[in-house]
Amino acid sequence: MAQRPVMELVSTVRHDGDGGVLDDLDTVRGTTRWLQQRSGLPATATVPGDLVVDEKLRQAVVDVRRAVRALFARVVSPAPPSPADAHRLLPVEEALRLLNAAAAREPVAPQLRWPAEGPPTAGLFSAEDDPGVRLVAALARDAVDFLSGPQREHLRACHAPRCVRYFVKSHGRQEWCKPSCGNRARVARHYERVRAATSGGGPGDSV
Repeated sequence: MAQRPVMELVSTVRHDGDGGVLDDLDTVRGTTRWLQQRSGLPATATVPGDLVVDEKLRQAVVDVRRAVRALFARVVSPAPPSPADAHRLLPVEEALRLLNAAAAREPVAPQLRWPAEGPPTAGLFSAEDDPGVRLVAALARDAVDFLSGPQREHLRACHAPRCVRYFVKSHGRQEWCKPSCGNRARVARHYERVRAATSGGGPGDSV
């Protein structure tokens, strides 16, 4: 099942498998590729074919991500945030300003749709012609909705070895974002126990 857009956005910062961090949005080409692969973007954001990504748009998307990751760090506190950017998080007030300004770039109005056969549904109408503005605003609105909603209470930072992701807990005992992270964490814990046991010395050892 596809993640909601805000979770896909923050997950563009991810581990590279070797202890480093990859950024899927570090170039215009990478940002374009990421958008083309997204199926869960809000309907008001854009159709990928409508969109030409340039450096200005890339930076606007990255700014929303920086704001969201700073606010995610606040949500999971006092637990540690993702180690990927824990040392360079935006101040909360600046993150709020950036996120709200991005959401306000596209004025939208709720619209009711009621087909002859089927139940009524609600959607958002936008008169904005620029697909880049629609994209940035829709990502920001989804972040606002998430951070002000009940899922916020289930947000966690995954602290398995090498992982830098945030995730939403799907059940009460979930500790890691994926089973593979759980496997790595258990292996690391086992290794630490073995190392502690073998380096601790026996009762008759001298001090």
